Formats: sequence, structure tokens, C-alpha cells
Amino acid sequence: MQLRNKTPKRRVKAKLREDCTEAVGPNDVWAMDFVHDRLATGRKIRVLTVVDTFSGFVPVLDPRFSYRGEDVVATLERVCRRIGYSATIRVDQGSEFISRDMDLWAYQRGITLDFSRPGKPTDNPFIEAFNGRFRGECLNSHWFMSLEDAAEKLEAWHRDYNEERPHSAIGHKVPAYLMKTAHDTSPCT
Repeated sequence: MQLRNKTPKRRVKAKLREDCTEAVGPNDVWAMDFVHDRLATGRKIRVLTVVDTFSGFVPVLDPRFSYRGEDVVATLERVCRRIGYSATIRVDQGSEFISRDMDLWAYQRGITLDFSRPGKPTDNPFIEAFNGRFRGECLNSHWFMSLEDAAEKLEAWHRDYNEERPHSAIGHKVPAYLMKTAHDTSPCT
């Protein structure tokens, strides 16, 4: 049995998974996925997680009750205006990521959408590792009463992860430091 190539013909900025290059600097490659959880009332929430694969910086953790392609685009545009656009975004084959809205947004900004193969989460190991850490340290440790409460608690964890906690994978520095030094134009003293 042969699997069909899932890259639609209309997708100009999509690429096939043949060469997975490593990030050479901040905002070079981002990895993106969703994590699911529930409020105390039992209502499901989805959290959009995005990780810069070079610095480990997390540009956004955005909880909502539901996500469509246009919601992902709006969140990414808000974040990119603040910290810059990534050259490549690694995603799975989720309906939000293969939407026309996402495709058009990426095409207009020159961003390559790098899709993982169906059923192969190991094609995007950075986001899978981050999501496991995020679930263990944040989602499993908190009881969310409302969407606003979830957003507040996620933001507190997000700040700690990016600005306070050193990461051994990046030389015991905080991810925000790597992002800041990459954007500094003044010479080091």
C-alpha cells in the first residue's frame, strides 16, 4: 500500500519532508502544535503552542475554546509584529494548519510551512518535547476555573519559562536572552 503525498497543489510555500535543516539563529525555525485540556467545569480548551527551535523561546501560549485557521493566523500575526517573522514553521497536518488562511498568510510573508508526515510526531520533536514539559509543569499542576483564569496562569508559566529559568540545552541561559542578543544591533562592550 502506498501513501499519497499530502501536499496540495495550491500550497506554494509548503515543502516535502526530505531535508530537515537545523535552525541557525532565532526566528529561523518555529515549531507549532496544539495541546488539549479541560476547565474545572469540564469544558475543553485548546492551547496553541509555538517554540523557536534555536533558542527554546516560546513566543505564544494561547488558550481558546476552539481554533480555526483564521484564529491561528490572527495569533501568529499579533506575535510576529512584536518579535519578528520566522523563516520556517514546522507543523503537523491539522486542519487549522492546512487551511487556506494559513497558506495565504505564510505565502504573503515568505514563510515556509514544513509539514510533518501523517502519523509521524517525531518529525517535529521540538514541539512534542515542549508540549510534554508544558503539560507536566503547567497543565497538570493547575486547575482552571475559566478561560481567563487559564490565560492568566499560562502567562505566568510562560514568563517564567522564557525569562527566569535557565535551559541546559542553550548553555544554561534563559531563552529571552538569546532572542534579545540576536536582535541587538549595538556592539557588545
